[in-house]
Amino acid sequence: MTDKLTDCPICLQKGAVYTTAINEFHNSYLCLGCGFTTNDLMREKEFDFEEYEKELPQLYIDAKKIDSEGKVWYPNIVNIQDKGTVFLNGTSAEEAQWSAIKSIELTKEEKENPKFKGKTHKSDSSTLTDFGSDYLSALEFIGIDIG
Repeated sequence: MTDKLTDCPICLQKGAVYTTAINEFHNSYLCLGCGFTTNDLMREKEFDFEEYEKELPQLYIDAKKIDSEGKVWYPNIVNIQDKGTVFLNGTSAEEAQWSAIKSIELTKEEKENPKFKGKTHKSDSSTLTDFGSDYLSALEFIGIDIG
């Protein structure tokens, strides 16, 4: 199966969901409109969400959505070491917005610090920017061109 674009059951944007085959039976889905993601295995009553959600921030748990097929969608997190991070930010799901922070190269001194072992970049807190519901602009801010 080749990757394809479909309509989003969460934000209802046409042709916004990037669908990728996991295997011959299951797909993963990422909406480039609203920034939510899921896959065919993440269905109500069929997946261990309690275990999965142990690793998630409470905001992501509160913001999850369930579509008409029972698939559970969560906000996506993008973290690319030399570009930056895009994440849902806020104190409640109702007021959350997409935020992004750029990465900068470590200084020579930082590269020698054990704290940064194996790393080449770090987040630059001075670049933290909020994008409201505009997930695509947050991606573009850190240098990801969806085209």
